[in-house]
Amino acid sequence: MPPRISVQSSLKALTGMPVKISDVKCAITWVLTKTYLGSASGYSPLSNSINTSIRAASSKVQARRKHDPFLMAQARQRKAANVSRQQVLAEERESSLGDPVRSQPTPFILEMTAIQTNSHIPSSLTEDLNYYLKSNELDAALDFSKDLTAPLKNPDRNTADPQVEKEAMNLHKQEHKNAQEAINRIVNLNNGNTKDRVRLNITKCIETFGRHYTDSILPPKPSAVVHESAPVHPERAPRVGPDTGSAEVQAAILTVKIMNLSRHLENANKDKHNKRNLQLLVHKRAKLLQYVRKKERGGPRWQNLMGTLGLSDAAWKGEIAL
Repeated sequence: MPPRISVQSSLKALTGMPVKISDVKCAITWVLTKTYLGSASGYSPLSNSINTSIRAASSKVQARRKHDPFLMAQARQRKAANVSRQQVLAEERESSLGDPVRSQPTPFILEMTAIQTNSHIPSSLTEDLNYYLKSNELDAALDFSKDLTAPLKNPDRNTADPQVEKEAMNLHKQEHKNAQEAINRIVNLNNGNTKDRVRLNITKCIETFGRHYTDSILPPKPSAVVHESAPVHPERAPRVGPDTGSAEVQAAILTVKIMNLSRHLENANKDKHNKRNLQLLVHKRAKLLQYVRKKERGGPRWQNLMGTLGLSDAAWKGEIAL
């Protein structure tokens, strides 16, 4: 065992006066507290000396590197290698996800592009008409107007002049031909504006992705496991009229608007207002796509939507930055 030394007697021998034990304990506690606080806060004399020596050494190394051309060249090479590697990784990520704005050239997208671009619309286009008209409805209306305006024949055939009736019939045919040509020019998309083409594309989206059409051609989504205690819901009433509010139709309509804005921004780089509108549309479509994917569980309806619109995973996955 180490020898026991009386603190009171040793302090009395040094100072020449009696010292209380409580005063010694307070002094030792104060010294230990200051030492602990100084080491915890980093302001102890030892830590200050170490930090000062480290800073001095680092400043010397930096100064030596600034004046050493070999070390500077090595630093530039490492920086260039890191930058090039970051570019390669960014390109790989973008190629794996795809473009969040542009769609792949599927038949549906090519048809939408042909309608939106005036130069790509053929002059003999009769199926796609303006003002919500269809070719069969227009033909029926023209035939009815032709019969309605046809010249009446003289009921008294004895006094009728065949030459006059023939001339009137030829004049009626010529007038009907002129009227038909005028109507065809009015309803032709070549004479319409961008708003008319977008309206026609929206109509095609409703006809292609509406539940009133896809319910008959697409199988239902995979059914979930239903517990015995789950409530039994009644069957839904049959759909009446075209579907214009489902998430698939809204995503397709947003895709048409995104295509129109992106084509406009190719030649208008400083149009900040429409660029912000494009960002809003892209993010809104991403939310709708995430909702459809969650509800359909990646089923046939989700695959048909993504495949027909030509969208990649970048349209709904991860952070979208334009």
